[in-house]
Amino acid sequence: MTARPVLAQGRTFLLRRRRDLLRLAGWSLLESAHTFLGGYGVARALDDGFLAGRTGSGLLWLAVAAAGTLLGGLAVRGVFGGLAGLVEPLRDGLVRRAVSQSLATAVADPARAEGEAGSRAVSRLTHQTEIARDSFAGLVLTARSFVFTALGALAGLASLEPALTLVVLPPLLLGLGLFLATLAPMAAVQRAFLDADEALAERVGAVGAGLRDVVACGGERYAAAETGRLIDAGARLSRRLARWAAVRTLALGAAGRLPVVALLLATPWLLRGGVTAGTLLGALTYLVQALLPALDALMTALGAAGTRLLVVLERFTGDAPAPPPAPAAAPALPGPRHLARPAAELRGVTFAYGPGAKPVLDGLDLVVEPGEHLAVVGPSGIGKSTLTGLLAGLLAPSTGTVTVAGAVALLPQQAYVFTGTVLDNLRYLRPDATPAEVRRAVDALGLAPLVRRLGGPDAVIDPRRLSHGERQRLALGRAYLSPAPLLLLDEATCHLDPATEEHAERALAARPGTLVVVAHRITSAVRADRVLVLDGDRAQCAPHGELLERSGLYRDLAGLWRPGAA
Repeated sequence: MTARPVLAQGRTFLLRRRRDLLRLAGWSLLESAHTFLGGYGVARALDDGFLAGRTGSGLLWLAVAAAGTLLGGLAVRGVFGGLAGLVEPLRDGLVRRAVSQSLATAVADPARAEGEAGSRAVSRLTHQTEIARDSFAGLVLTARSFVFTALGALAGLASLEPALTLVVLPPLLLGLGLFLATLAPMAAVQRAFLDADEALAERVGAVGAGLRDVVACGGERYAAAETGRLIDAGARLSRRLARWAAVRTLALGAAGRLPVVALLLATPWLLRGGVTAGTLLGALTYLVQALLPALDALMTALGAAGTRLLVVLERFTGDAPAPPPAPAAAPALPGPRHLARPAAELRGVTFAYGPGAKPVLDGLDLVVEPGEHLAVVGPSGIGKSTLTGLLAGLLAPSTGTVTVAGAVALLPQQAYVFTGTVLDNLRYLRPDATPAEVRRAVDALGLAPLVRRLGGPDAVIDPRRLSHGERQRLALGRAYLSPAPLLLLDEATCHLDPATEEHAERALAARPGTLVVVAHRITSAVRADRVLVLDGDRAQCAPHGELLERSGLYRDLAGLWRPGAA
């Protein structure tokens, strides 16, 4: 992103408000008169009054300088009236543009409008529009003040003694040039800082919206790590901004001090040339009371408000993002059914837990057909839970695409059961389930003895008093009732005995929909239509019998997982 679109639209904005600009310039001319009278009155009071023995003339010239101060106060009052005619339309226009961009994104991609894009829209409507409003007001105010103050001060210096401008102007321009050289890198850091701020807002919004699922699925550590990484990035950029602010302060000191030093060094030469003491005092008054304070304010505004304004406005100049193009076709592992729309599809998926980390999944292609029962096996830490996290939408791939047809229900190893009735826990994913549907789920999974032992459907349960297996069985009943067409079991039966596990898996596989199971025993893989073997840098997917012939890793796993072993 460059500043050119911002500057072009900024010129259009200002040209449409010529009347407000002229009003602002008219009041600012009074400020120039105030600056001119300040230094000129002091010089004349000294040369034509007090040093010449005419005290009355000296006091009269000082009164002229004081009248200039009153004139300046009147000018400031008018300036703020003209400033409002520029600032408020800018803010209103940015709000309208933020709303338009948000609506366009919502139409193009409704899912993003409820998540990351929604958080970005809130940031633009609140935080960033106020940054733009305040920064623009401060920048216009100080830039206008510097221009007209410098005009009055330089006119005063030239009227007192033209040689004074030759002494003061070069070091003034040198300091200003040093300062301007810091603007581009500081704007780049400011841009990166706002990017980090938006990313953090998106991340916090996404985690907040899915906090219950994060806790239920044991994703607290990953969510905290990702959020912490964004916070650390913002902190690093804040420190970089502070370093550039220090460089800007040095440039400001040079611009604010060099003209005074130059004037003092040139004083003997000026006195030999006939410059009077009053003229020198008037020049010093122009520098110390008018020109250098105005320069200080301008440089502060450009260094802080100016860079913030440029970076924020860049976010409002572009159109709403278009929906991403459809991914190019890539070969996928074949499935037993070839229907028009897969239940889930991964194309070229790579995922790593952090920049520079070794990918857990690397270039994985997979098609899961509707109604299929898929088992996922592999050594510990190979990426099985990562795969279910990607399918559930808890993780985003580093590269590649993950597509799921419909809702997903994920059951992790640590089953989520809350304090409430047995019925509330069973209907957690489907509150409108009828009593008959609940009974079918209880019967299909053999939960009737457990429900009776807990006190019946209306009994209130305390999760702390349940065993791991009891919590998992209640969660399996909840999954059976879920309307989600894709069920993901991430070792969700690891605390059940083999017979109970087999009964539960067969019941869930017979339920309408698709079942993906991270296998805990070899019997889970044998029951599946296909088995996906993850082996680090490669993956194989086929029925159990074929994999015993084709995959050495699978044969090793099958030998370790004896039927009935944990």
